[in-house]
Amino acid sequence: MNRKTRLAVLLFAVVLLGTVGTAAVLRAADRSAVRDQQQADGPTVRTGDVTLRPSTARQLLVRNLAWGPHRDEIATVPAGHPDGPRTASGVKCLRFHAAAGTGICLQAERGALADTYRAVVLDAHLRVRHRFPAPGIPTRSRVSPSGHLVAWTVFVSGDSYAGTAFSTRTAIADTRTWALDDNLEEYAVTKDGRPYHASDINIWGVTFADDTRFYATLATGGRTYLVRGDRTARTLTTLHENVECPSLAPDGTRIAYKKRVPGASRDAPWRLYVLNLATMKETATAEHRNIDDQALWSGDDTLVYALPGDYGSDLWTVPADGSGTARRMMTSAVAPAYAG
Repeated sequence: MNRKTRLAVLLFAVVLLGTVGTAAVLRAADRSAVRDQQQADGPTVRTGDVTLRPSTARQLLVRNLAWGPHRDEIATVPAGHPDGPRTASGVKCLRFHAAAGTGICLQAERGALADTYRAVVLDAHLRVRHRFPAPGIPTRSRVSPSGHLVAWTVFVSGDSYAGTAFSTRTAIADTRTWALDDNLEEYAVTKDGRPYHASDINIWGVTFADDTRFYATLATGGRTYLVRGDRTARTLTTLHENVECPSLAPDGTRIAYKKRVPGASRDAPWRLYVLNLATMKETATAEHRNIDDQALWSGDDTLVYALPGDYGSDLWTVPADGSGTARRMMTSAVAPAYAG
């Protein structure tokens, strides 16, 4: 190949790469533009005042996934009419939870080279009270019943023990003092009645009982455990094996959670169970599909959780006692929380 031919080949390659790159950018822009348009059969979403302390009927807050200008914003609907028009707040969150007039919103800040993340504490009118940097991609968030504590979990990379498996970082902050426990892995662990130390411990999915006690998932040695946490004593104690993403019932007697069931697909092994904390008896719910969410109790008897839907995720409900059937409650929504 002479010099003239090599130059021709190089020029052709540059033009081809440029054409492919331009086409990819235009295609991505087109997809983004489509997602900014309201879906024809989607819910009505309009702007308005959103509060975490509703003065009238009980409200359901969600991250709105309906396509259109309010996608990813925290929106509210009457809890008794989840398919009704949504009121969007203008506040965008990847994960969200609220209780007693306090909200925790996990957000992404888009960068030229990489995204960064933060945990934002909101007041009852969704105004920013405090920001904490978050070292990874948000996955779970919870507020204590009093609104005094907030917790969040993110996925992180760079832990030398992690290998190809995921690694998490879970934090708890006090909204009265802004004191921060930024890594619950530093708490003292008691496993099977004995002090336990391991480099592969991961903690995620906090659910609060009050301003001292909480429950969470602890993973180590290829197994997962329900742990009871004591924020004052800075301790974690294992209670039950094969529990992920616990969610404490309002009456404090039961935990809803993901259980890895034998015989299920390796990629979809989790089913939604409920654990009685007094008897440690497990009850399988009537939801037989794979659940990859931290369920929420809508009362003492019903669970709300997300499943993949046409526009990201839909919210479903199922009785907590194993009876009944699962039913879809709300389309194009995720990260539910009740106010009022």
